[in-house]
Amino acid sequence: MILPPATLGMLGGGQLGRFFVAAAHEMGYKVWVLDPDAHSPAGLIADRHLVAAYDDFAALDEFAAGCAAVTTEFENVPAGTLDYLAKFLPVHPSAAAVAVCQNRIAEKTFLADNGLPRGPVAIVRSADDLHDADASLFPAVLKVARFGYDGKGQARVADRDEALHAFHQMGGEACVLEKMLRLDCEVSVVLARDEAGAVRVFPPVENRHRHGILDVSIAPARVDAGLAARAASLAERIAERLGYVGTLAVEFFVCDGELYVNEMAPRPHNSGHHTLDACLTSQYEQQVRALCGLPLGEPRQHSLAVMVNLLGELWYPNGAAAGPAHEPDWSVLHAVPGLKLHLYGKHHARPGRKMGHFTVLGRDVAEVLESALAARASIGIRDEP
Repeated sequence: MILPPATLGMLGGGQLGRFFVAAAHEMGYKVWVLDPDAHSPAGLIADRHLVAAYDDFAALDEFAAGCAAVTTEFENVPAGTLDYLAKFLPVHPSAAAVAVCQNRIAEKTFLADNGLPRGPVAIVRSADDLHDADASLFPAVLKVARFGYDGKGQARVADRDEALHAFHQMGGEACVLEKMLRLDCEVSVVLARDEAGAVRVFPPVENRHRHGILDVSIAPARVDAGLAARAASLAERIAERLGYVGTLAVEFFVCDGELYVNEMAPRPHNSGHHTLDACLTSQYEQQVRALCGLPLGEPRQHSLAVMVNLLGELWYPNGAAAGPAHEPDWSVLHAVPGLKLHLYGKHHARPGRKMGHFTVLGRDVAEVLESALAARASIGIRDEP
């Protein structure tokens, strides 16, 4: 068990890391952040920020010497970095678990090998693989195997010719071709698992996306109890098979009442932001607890919640990145009863960049959703036709 005032290490300096730093500070820990961005949100509030690349071994040696344990806030930290640090101190989640989640081919293979439900998919390493792909897969989504997120590195393709064109546009990188499913909805499950295998699961969340980026999350999801229980059980099974330690998120497609695993995220998740305000223990506190060997907290949700993402285009009311950025009028959100605003302190706003979020709390899901969507419109987020 690692107790305060020990120093914890965070690889990555984005908003997920920032919330981890805040949670760790509240629990009495110090935190060092390693991130190449001198203006990273987590680095700005950390006790120390090492501005270095993730493969800078001199910086990693210094990081390991100063920290009692290390975790990560995003899955694209090289697995080799995690392996290297694990020679000197505890690292959770492990490099092996992160490696599965950071590569869509490895992820789809893991799901198949463990009998976990996934949609129809083909592995694409060459144009020949697309020529040989089953015609029933189309229409589909072609996704690069590495470094794709928030709708980046993927393309909707109606047929084989469009898939071949998209594959070449992506530079011929390894991809997965996923059949487009007719969705009832999308849900996610965030959980925490400790080294002894104890698991605490947050109630499933219902998610809406816009341009491939999470827009609105409704917690708990408006699904029947049986489906919610199955989603939680599948997420637990994934964590167990990965030998996972830390906070993990699993995204699901719901099609005709059946669950299909979409993606796994080896870290806290955007759809778990509401846990900061609506649950007894947040997903970030759970990450601290799992890393330090503390008993996991109670994840019970005490309020209904709707979370709305705030993206960089809000700073450009006259058009995406047209002219100077203008700070939105946050007073319209602060005036909404039950609304909690969280801004990430990012140095520069740009379209599609997650700059903050707000969560509306209440007791009636219809009223909370109505209030959140009204607040979303009042700050300038408009739905496109």
